[in-house]
Amino acid sequence: MGLMIQKPEGSAGSAWPAIMVGLFVAFGGVLYGYDTGTIGGILGMKYWRNQFSTGYVNKTDNELDVTSAQTSEIVSILSAGTFFGALTAAPVADAIGRRLGLVVCCIVFCFGVILQTAATAIPMFVAGRFFAGYGVGMISATIPLYQSETSPKWIRGAVVGCYQLAITIGLLLAAIVDNATKNRDDSGSYRIPIAVQFAWAIVIFIGCIFLPETPRWYIKKGQPEKAARSLSKLRRLDVEHPALLEELAEITANHEYELTLGKATYLDCFRGILGFRLLTGCLLQSLQQLTGVNFIFYYGTKFFQGAGFKNSFVISMITSAVNVGSTFPGLYMVEKLGRRNLLLFGAIGMAVCQFIVAITGTVVGTGNLAAQNSMVAFVCIYIFFFACSWGPVAWVVTGEIFPLKVRAKSLSMTTASNWLLNWAIGYATPYMVDAGPGNADLGAKVFFIWGGCCFVCIFFVWGMIYETKGLALEQVDELYAKVPHAWQSQGFVPSVSFQDVQQAHADTRHFSLAEVEQEVTRKKSVQYTEGDDRLPEKTLGL
Repeated sequence: MGLMIQKPEGSAGSAWPAIMVGLFVAFGGVLYGYDTGTIGGILGMKYWRNQFSTGYVNKTDNELDVTSAQTSEIVSILSAGTFFGALTAAPVADAIGRRLGLVVCCIVFCFGVILQTAATAIPMFVAGRFFAGYGVGMISATIPLYQSETSPKWIRGAVVGCYQLAITIGLLLAAIVDNATKNRDDSGSYRIPIAVQFAWAIVIFIGCIFLPETPRWYIKKGQPEKAARSLSKLRRLDVEHPALLEELAEITANHEYELTLGKATYLDCFRGILGFRLLTGCLLQSLQQLTGVNFIFYYGTKFFQGAGFKNSFVISMITSAVNVGSTFPGLYMVEKLGRRNLLLFGAIGMAVCQFIVAITGTVVGTGNLAAQNSMVAFVCIYIFFFACSWGPVAWVVTGEIFPLKVRAKSLSMTTASNWLLNWAIGYATPYMVDAGPGNADLGAKVFFIWGGCCFVCIFFVWGMIYETKGLALEQVDELYAKVPHAWQSQGFVPSVSFQDVQQAHADTRHFSLAEVEQEVTRKKSVQYTEGDDRLPEKTLGL
């Protein structure tokens, strides 16, 4: 296979236009990462705690602060907004397109940032967090959808994985800006980190003016001429080039085959094999959150402060930097090792690290300097395993496993699952970790919970994650139709062309994909026996 990810021999055109488009769209992940990462530092800022306190005094440092309930509300409300934003993304992306859908996301996000920047009390700040979250939720569902529908199959995993890389960069930028403003004794301490987000949104907004719409959306809307022009830009091929016509023909035939199975509704997403694929995507995104990564980025600064660590803001910058750096090998391994093997590798590594942190913090205690250093080290190793596996690959898999007719709907629901668990963790963590009346006061013991969830991830990947590396989006349908168990999916070689399916449909009204393959094989065998080796003419309807 070689060490490099190489374009398959004989592939016409250039992949660079699609790769550059996918990388630019991935920049939207900075909005996601920065917005989720900046709140952890803001919660630890003395000026912000004084400004937004309603009279509660923190017994640890005997200074004004917000309560655990208020912290829970402020952090988790963003995830509530993202949950509804992710669900909204599907009808918006299907109605006006993936590209214009991103424009709408940026507008909603900027409204939320305006409210947060202007806020001087909790209610307005919470409202701003909700609307910013709504925009982030729409972005988080639309970007992987756009990337999956424009990227060549041989590099698609790495391109979609760059979305997670952008998220990690956003988290790192948030930690750096928070650290730079934390000691300001004015509203600039929290307003500067919040207002910086306008820059990320403006970049995406302007870029979307020049981006092409995805060819698959044009096919879905019955506009094959525009689909051909879009694919021509992405592959740098003439609209009449045979390779471009072949790819477009397969997309068209797959869509027409799906239409023969009936019009897609939200209810259809839960039926049969589509329901299994939706369950796989929802569990994958939910377990990504239950690994505990956002506990570190939401509450890391405050947790390390409460545990007696010095320079907690610096620790947050270190963990964010590890997060960024570790994503790069993941972009390589997702195409070399495959989705399934990389997720297994990550789950095992994360489980071991989380249990070591939990045992160290519980048995030795966080007051011991050696224990503190050990905990920080294994948190960083845990982040390495997450960032190179579950971080990017969750978005890659959910972007690949759904057919065109339900892709936007299903992807929005899997993303909403991510944000639902994100909200639950953001809401429950202060009560789980903090000391005080009615709180669990788990402290470092909370890592036992995250470690247990990582252990569950191992069995989930083995039993439910199909290997989709190297398959066109249209070939994933064949994979699920012909391979009964996930652990049998490695080494699968597609053998059905949806153009053959489309031709067979002329004589067959009620059929499964397997039955059509048998019919196509029979006809080809008959043709060969009769000495007619001519291929049937393919029409695109262009």
